[in-house]
Amino acid sequence: MTDFRSYGAGGTPGGLIAFFVGLGMTIAGAWLVTNQVSVHGGSWTLGGYSAFGLSLVPILFGIGMLFFDGRSRLGFLLLFAGVVIIAAGILTNLTIYFVPTSLFNTLMMLGLTAGGIGLVLRSLR
Repeated sequence: MTDFRSYGAGGTPGGLIAFFVGLGMTIAGAWLVTNQVSVHGGSWTLGGYSAFGLSLVPILFGIGMLFFDGRSRLGFLLLFAGVVIIAAGILTNLTIYFVPTSLFNTLMMLGLTAGGIGLVLRSLR
């Protein structure tokens, strides 16, 4: 009869329970932290005009080139550059607020997350 602890996470003995407890702690802590955050979008402007449409130009040319020739390196480059430009534009125009909470709740949320990550890493060692 094989003991279920003999083959744990990362090939370590007994690491399976620590892995799942740590994973649960990490997920719970991360959920609590993200539950206390409020995110608001801003305007994406360039010289007083909306710049979102201009950021679509490289991605549209890239998609068009890839439909014409599926192996086009320039098409992949334009597609990748367009995705990066759009993602960067969205991220730079976000306003993120941490909703006021008590110090105890903040320490509990961050402690659960850090402790869970530590347990997961220890179980994989």
